[in-house]
Amino acid sequence: MIDPRLRTLQLVAHHGSVSAAARALHFTSSAVSQQLRALSDELGVVLVRQVGRRMEPTAAGHVLLRHAEALHARAEVARAELAGVEDSPGTIGLCGFSTAAARFLVPAAAALRDRFPGLVIQVVEAEPARCIDLLLAGDCDLALLVVDDSVPSETDERFEQHTVLDEPIDLAVPVGHHLTTRSEVTLVDAAAESWITCRPGSAYHRLTLAACQAAGFRPSVAHHAEEWDTGTALVAHGFGIFMLPRLAPVAPGTDVVRVRLSGTAAPIRRVVAVTRAGGAAQPVIVHALTSITRSAESSR
Repeated sequence: MIDPRLRTLQLVAHHGSVSAAARALHFTSSAVSQQLRALSDELGVVLVRQVGRRMEPTAAGHVLLRHAEALHARAEVARAELAGVEDSPGTIGLCGFSTAAARFLVPAAAALRDRFPGLVIQVVEAEPARCIDLLLAGDCDLALLVVDDSVPSETDERFEQHTVLDEPIDLAVPVGHHLTTRSEVTLVDAAAESWITCRPGSAYHRLTLAACQAAGFRPSVAHHAEEWDTGTALVAHGFGIFMLPRLAPVAPGTDVVRVRLSGTAAPIRRVVAVTRAGGAAQPVIVHALTSITRSAESSR
């Protein structure tokens, strides 16, 4: 068993904060600080120090983190090999953002239940940053994420990434809107509109701003909506327009038209499946990834 204090050190390094690491681990801040002090005392080195407003690993901390990441990856490989030897149902945690949870994770959970009777399955709906915390804390084993600046890069050795889908983004506009009469529409054509986005700081808010900025303008945001139903209801009543992923549902009877965006700059959101390094070899995760891939292919 790997010393759980190494996981604590990883979360502190990831967030640059004891309090944020404590929230991710469901610990108190004092418990996290005590673990770090105990590990430092045991090894005889200082592992983290305050730099400005962030808690940063020292040179010794970086050395230990490198070995911790390698140990955790080997542990995941060992679990995969053990699963091949012992036919034990075990447990799996799946997490992901709202649309992916509904379209891909729940069918994957059902497929796992059928294939591995007795397997304990937990599905958690969460934003990408929270999903990364769940992976690092060991609370989930596979996450479906929209790639944005909160998601670690493909070269991050703590994780393995598998592209699931490049999902087109449409514009949701009210029935009778002038953009519905055009044969081709780009984001620039909607630059003067009032916009509806998710709350500031959320993954989808960042995606909307980035897409509009890439098209050369900053959107005039009039309203914020957390759920697709709220956003499309605001659109239907003429309060603005809304960027709507192709997989996102529109409630029947809503007076909203999807307008497909054209051109090389038409926005997409990349959906990836992320596991801890070495974890993708586990039979249950292989089966989950296969189910997710099939669901994504059928939705194209």
